[in-house]
Amino acid sequence: MKCENLDVWKRSAALSSELYLYFRESKDYSFKDQITRSGLSIPSNIAEGVERNSDKESIHFLDIAQGSCAELKTQIYIGMKIDYIDRENGRKWIEEVSAINRMIGGLKKSIKKELAT
Repeated sequence: MKCENLDVWKRSAALSSELYLYFRESKDYSFKDQITRSGLSIPSNIAEGVERNSDKESIHFLDIAQGSCAELKTQIYIGMKIDYIDRENGRKWIEEVSAINRMIGGLKKSIKKELAT
C-alpha cells in the first residue's frame, strides 16, 4: 500500500502544509516549531506505518500518528486561547484533525482485521 493513495495521508499532508504557511511569519519560534512539528508528524507516521512490511509495525506508527493528532489538537486550542490562531481557522483545523484521527482509527481497524484472519 502506498501512502500517496490514501485520503488520510493526503488530508493530513495538506493540513501540515497549511500550518506551515499560517505560521511562517510567527515570531514565537517555539510555538511555531512545536505546532508545525506535530502537524508534520501525522502524515509522516502514516506514511511510515503503511509502508512497513509488518502489520504490527504499521499499527505502531499509526498509533503514533493518532498521538500526534491529540498533540496538534491541544496546540490548536492553546493557540486560539492566546490569540495566535483565529477562531475560524482553529475550529476548522480541530474538525479536520478529528476527522483524520477517525480515519487513522479505521485504517488500524482494517489492518487488525487482516491480522485476525
